[in-house]
Amino acid sequence: MRLLVIGGSDAGISAGLRARELDPTADVTLLVADRYPNFSVCGIPYHVSGDVPEWRNLAHRSTGDLEAAGLQLRLEHRATAIDADAHTVTVTATTPHGATAVVGYDRLVIGIGAVPVIPPIDGLDRLGPADGVHVLHTMDDTFAILRTITDRGATRAVIVGAGYIGLEMAEALTTRGLTVTLLEQVDQVIPTVDAELAEPLAEHLRERGVAVHTGTKVHTIDRTRGGLVVGTDAGDHQSDVVLVVTGVRPDTGLAARAGVTLGVRGAIAVDRGMRTSLPDVYAAGDCVHTYHRLLDQHVYLPLGSTAHKQGRVAGTNATGGNATFAGSLGTQAVKVFDRVVAGTGLRDHTARAAGYDPVTVATTADDHKAYYPGATPVRIPGRCPVGLAWRLPPGHRGSPPEEPPEAKTVTTRGGRDSWRERRSRPRRTRVERMLLGFPL
Repeated sequence: MRLLVIGGSDAGISAGLRARELDPTADVTLLVADRYPNFSVCGIPYHVSGDVPEWRNLAHRSTGDLEAAGLQLRLEHRATAIDADAHTVTVTATTPHGATAVVGYDRLVIGIGAVPVIPPIDGLDRLGPADGVHVLHTMDDTFAILRTITDRGATRAVIVGAGYIGLEMAEALTTRGLTVTLLEQVDQVIPTVDAELAEPLAEHLRERGVAVHTGTKVHTIDRTRGGLVVGTDAGDHQSDVVLVVTGVRPDTGLAARAGVTLGVRGAIAVDRGMRTSLPDVYAAGDCVHTYHRLLDQHVYLPLGSTAHKQGRVAGTNATGGNATFAGSLGTQAVKVFDRVVAGTGLRDHTARAAGYDPVTVATTADDHKAYYPGATPVRIPGRCPVGLAWRLPPGHRGSPPEEPPEAKTVTTRGGRDSWRERRSRPRRTRVERMLLGFPL
């Protein structure tokens, strides 16, 4: 069986390795557009900061490891066309004067991932790495921004976008000694978490010397004799290097041209077996939409951990298995200087949009037993859609009853529930008790 995998990051690598694990006779070939298979994009800020001095350590596995596992790597080869009827892919080498070839397959896995979102800022169409204006999504992007910092002796940086990468890069560049300004269009840093978590994090950034400006829209980026000027609706910011990290979108051009059906936010539509609309073609990772377990619907949720799991499902099914992707809860975490913020599940507005009336409870607990030195308080705001917290029937919407049916008790003369009543009442989980404010 010939399995062809397009993409050399989490989803593609996981699919290839899983296929070889299940069928050691499978002929598995990976097409990788650059020279860096299985590198951690999430780890790039730690190389920029110097915490990971050797960039090769960002690789989850070396090229030798992957080849020893039976994967045939075609590095610096980009897929340019898919012919689903003929079961072939047209491939072009990305090296100068690269040749073009046609590669056949029995099963195909698309794991191309995502590409950076380029916001409508005047100047981005004219300026690039040679001018000190960068995106950050690949190892080549990493080397380019490091060259700018080193060659120009950069001392000032402006980061456009205060998501996970933006915040991690704010720490990384501050650690390198640059003065950092962080610009975010919405009213808080990390828009994917609640304001009560984002606000302390923004204050912590300011304590570390980062100038944080939320609710600030960037209109222009210009190059002058004195460097770069970032123009916003609240004034201009001078800089030596500008980093634009305003999110990603699914890279679906290749799949769309082949006739693959697209789904949520233009991502490749797949079922929970990671099958696309084309026969013998699977897809996984940041280029596909993702089943959300709580919403019971597909969303666009690009996460490395999700891509890894989806890749394993695609690799299993491409070799004749019948695996199902269990779904995502959207669990995410980020460390910024001495603070860590994490989230999972639904935020209030997402739960309401799904038709729930969420219950929210906050608690503060030590990160480990108080008697052991170094215990640190951790604030945990938790919420649960009402239908889940109160064990109401599936599909229930609206407010809960005054007292949930299973909480009604029969009282004996001793003042306790009868044994029969307690035995028949479903026990709440620890999470449910916390969300409802009950003792743990």
